[in-house]
Amino acid sequence: MGRPSRPPLTREDVLRAALALVDEEEPDALSTPRIAARLGVKGPSLYNHVSGREEIIDGIRELIVAEVDLDAGVRPWTAAVESWARAYRAAFAAHSHTIPLLAGRPVRSPSALYGYAQAFGVLRDAGWPEEYLLPLVQSVEYFLSGSALALVDAASGVPLSAEDLPHGLDPILNAPPDYRDIAFETGLSALIRGFQDTLHTLRRDAAGTPP
Repeated sequence: MGRPSRPPLTREDVLRAALALVDEEEPDALSTPRIAARLGVKGPSLYNHVSGREEIIDGIRELIVAEVDLDAGVRPWTAAVESWARAYRAAFAAHSHTIPLLAGRPVRSPSALYGYAQAFGVLRDAGWPEEYLLPLVQSVEYFLSGSALALVDAASGVPLSAEDLPHGLDPILNAPPDYRDIAFETGLSALIRGFQDTLHTLRRDAAGTPP
């Protein structure tokens, strides 16, 4: 028998084609016919590897999370949150068109859940109560989503002129090229300081210490 004309299709092939499609176009472009066309196969053949659009979106998250370089040994917890936030921002900024697909979806992929487990372990070691672990991590994620979306908006937006803006908005026209990075660093610092204040208050209340 002759050898196959192409390597057999894999689940990873499907997911990487889906991610490339969203990266190059936009979230609304994601569909099984479009993915199949990129792979040079018929649409139904994808269902040998994925159950449908929902699994494809979860798989896209897996691929992005796999690009995040998380160092589980970073301490103290504030440095770990900073490191995690910067790593996630870099990964999602590289794939910012995926954010509307992923936002608000429950996290189900094993790789993403493993990242949660690492973050929860660091926060537990620092004394955070269990009921605060998920809200704290998700509040960082919300901040990161907005930061990544700002980067894609910067790439596609039309520059404003003085005639477009009311008087007094010169900082918008004269913003430095790295102002989104400044906004990210300023916001991240404020977020972590707020977390520190919250943890201090929780410890004080637990010890019965007056303010």
